[in-house]
Amino acid sequence: MIEGVIVKQLKVHADERGWLMEILRCDDEFFDQFGQVYLTTCYPGVIKAWHCHREQTDRLCVVKGMAKVALWDGRENSPTKGELNVFYMGERNPILLVIPPGVWHGFTAIGGETAFVINCPNRPYNYAAPDELRRPYNDPEIGYDWSVRHG
Repeated sequence: MIEGVIVKQLKVHADERGWLMEILRCDDEFFDQFGQVYLTTCYPGVIKAWHCHREQTDRLCVVKGMAKVALWDGRENSPTKGELNVFYMGERNPILLVIPPGVWHGFTAIGGETAFVINCPNRPYNYAAPDELRRPYNDPEIGYDWSVRHG
């Protein structure tokens, strides 16, 4: 596992009225501060990658559909530099994925339907000076193949 990445297994509480799933709580041991909450979607066949933040910690949860989320540690002084982690998350695997600053990440919808991703970062988006670095989805330094593995 990439240093600083946290996976919180989420619990679904269901009854005859429906269900409830807590995603993030201020008493989670890894919680530091609230920045904002936003929803983004990813259509099937689209790859939203790669990006990272200098200061911001992302906290991702896929609430509808399924997504393949890949992380790559590009931090110079990290003991896990160059390591790649892949998570399959969403309705069939409800987790919260905490991604520290400096870890490159991206995702794609899997299973043929749009993935709905909620992010609860610890900082609000700064429109004047975005805390965001970008690379192409097929960056040769990362070398990740986003295609579906068959067999």
